[in-house]
Amino acid sequence: MRRTATLAVLALLLGLLTALPARADLQHPRQAFLRNSIAGLFLHWGERTSPQHTSCSAWEADVTNGGWSASYWVNEAKKLHAQYIVLATFHSRLGYARPYPSAIPGSCRTTRDFLGELIDAADAQGLMVIHYMTDDPQWHNEGLSSGSWLNSSAFSSYVGHDVDLTTRDGFGEFSYLQFFEQMQRYPKLAGFWIDNDNAYWERNDLYAKIYQQRPDMTISNNNEDTPIMDMISNEQKTGMTPSYDYPQAVYTALPRLIEADFKLPTGGPWWYGGSDQAVDRKLTLGRLITNAGSSIKALMAETAMVNGKFPAQQVSFNNFANTYLEEIWESLGGTEGGGYMFGGLKPGFWNNGAHGVTTVAKDDPNRHYIHVITPPSGSTLSLRDNGYRVGSVTNLRTGAPVAFTQSGGTLTLSGISGWDQYDTVFKVVTSGRQGIYTGVTLSASSSTSGHGAAAAGDGNYLTYWDSDAAEPARLTFDLGSAKPVQYLAFNQREDSTVYPSSGSARISGYQVHVSNDGSTWGSAVKTGTVPNARGVQFIDLNGVTARYVRLSKTGHHGVARWRVDEAWAGGQYAGGGGSTGTRYEAENATISQGVVESNHAGYSGTGFVNGDNVTGSSTEWTINAPAAGTATIALRYANGTTISRPAAVTVNGGAAQNRDYPGTGAWTTWATDTFTVPLNAGANTLRVTATTDGGNPNLDCIDVTTGGAS
Repeated sequence: MRRTATLAVLALLLGLLTALPARADLQHPRQAFLRNSIAGLFLHWGERTSPQHTSCSAWEADVTNGGWSASYWVNEAKKLHAQYIVLATFHSRLGYARPYPSAIPGSCRTTRDFLGELIDAADAQGLMVIHYMTDDPQWHNEGLSSGSWLNSSAFSSYVGHDVDLTTRDGFGEFSYLQFFEQMQRYPKLAGFWIDNDNAYWERNDLYAKIYQQRPDMTISNNNEDTPIMDMISNEQKTGMTPSYDYPQAVYTALPRLIEADFKLPTGGPWWYGGSDQAVDRKLTLGRLITNAGSSIKALMAETAMVNGKFPAQQVSFNNFANTYLEEIWESLGGTEGGGYMFGGLKPGFWNNGAHGVTTVAKDDPNRHYIHVITPPSGSTLSLRDNGYRVGSVTNLRTGAPVAFTQSGGTLTLSGISGWDQYDTVFKVVTSGRQGIYTGVTLSASSSTSGHGAAAAGDGNYLTYWDSDAAEPARLTFDLGSAKPVQYLAFNQREDSTVYPSSGSARISGYQVHVSNDGSTWGSAVKTGTVPNARGVQFIDLNGVTARYVRLSKTGHHGVARWRVDEAWAGGQYAGGGGSTGTRYEAENATISQGVVESNHAGYSGTGFVNGDNVTGSSTEWTINAPAAGTATIALRYANGTTISRPAAVTVNGGAAQNRDYPGTGAWTTWATDTFTVPLNAGANTLRVTATTDGGNPNLDCIDVTTGGAS
């Protein structure tokens, strides 16, 4: 009678829970603790933990007599700097044990409330607990000489009808009831980590009912992106280069909550199999840090023994990680992955074999961190600055200042010695992004419904432009008036993989055209390829001046889909250390009486200017200065004759500065003439005009360094 009454009440409660529509929440209060987390501790621990038990009561007795303690797990999780624990005991290959006194028969259920003790111990130290749930009965007799870990007759008697727990639908009904029992029993349980879906759950609107009954709970799904669930979890694979790079199975774009789960022991099953496996420190720390640098939660699996303790080598790693991570935690806790939709410096492959990620502080978008996991050969590190003007760089561990320069969109750190074997961290303080045009209107040749071109320029990472798999696909920037453009930048959605490359949905080949009227485009001013890599991609245009700039995708790395979170045009490169350096190619300048050629080697860019051999032939650049002041000009030229070719240099039509360009010995021998000029804030014209019938020398480019603003 008591069982019948309980079932009647449960049925009434479930009947009152109306189904809610499926949705992919991108932001919800219940997700806050996961979004603020960096890592979790994944614990597979059940009846089949070595040594395997076939009696639930005997297993429970050995757990208790062995000194199991919930606080031990919580303390070990804190050493790993994890913010949550996922307990996988109701696991298909661990005997389907339930580590609490469940009222529902059907599989192992303990008298002692291990789950409740863990939830309370974690809560006392500010951690959350998520419970693992499976829908898979196929391993119901694994490890048994006869019989099954599941008791269909007991469950059938409980529910009043025949149920075969070894079938997916029957097990779905059994596991379905576990969710509601746990929700009602444990008000501090943070959510469920679900291994795949079950048709019975879906028919009975399980996920919607969880959210309605416990709106504080999150639901995570493993390897199957069910939209209604808060988070998609992916088992971290192998085969990437470098091996610690973020998981290849990530196929869902931020800001979707994404988790990568991986084992710390280098061998054996996910649960304790009876051996003390080593922990690869570089691989493990590399994965943890790279996931943090990609805004992906790292769920780190350790193999607890029957008494809950970890094998010696895992304990050793935990103790090491406790100190190691504490020294650099400022660069991980409270940050987002850098170089993506949250801003930050460019991650990935850098110079001389270096590789790493960047992070950016959530509470200060101008505080960045560079994580060099694989150091370069040598003492210099160079990476794209992504438009940030850098004010200072320090070694996070030592606090020592690091020498740096900024030029042409690149931040270079120098004089570095003693690279850390796991992660050298630099703290970079900036004054924000500079030189990026605002008020730009974007249009596209094709778009999917609801994902028009404007979404790529609205500053909102929740929106994106989708080219509708067209190829070629074109994205056009209207700057409002003719302006110099140093570069285009675009952030592709991270819903594609780097490994294997056949699955990548990133642009490869491209062309850039410019126009002043939006209809006459002429030949491409830049063609090239973009690597199959994460992070913001850049196309440098070296100061081409136009109102309209069109980026055309002409090829892809894996599949034709092209999605862009944000795209922008840079009018100038950011500078650091009080100066900013920019290169302006002659082939992009305005030429009177001359042509662009590329028949003499050694030039920069795509060619050089060969002016006519007459007095008055000229080349004119438009230079954009951040502020009024003096600029240093380094003009690169070649004169293959033995006769000097003098020229007059004017800025904004002002007084001429006479310069002399003697012979350089050959047309392939380039020299540099350095001088200073005054510049106004904003656009300036610098013209080099021949003063003799010999004309100008061949002109390659000018490097402009601004500083000493007045």
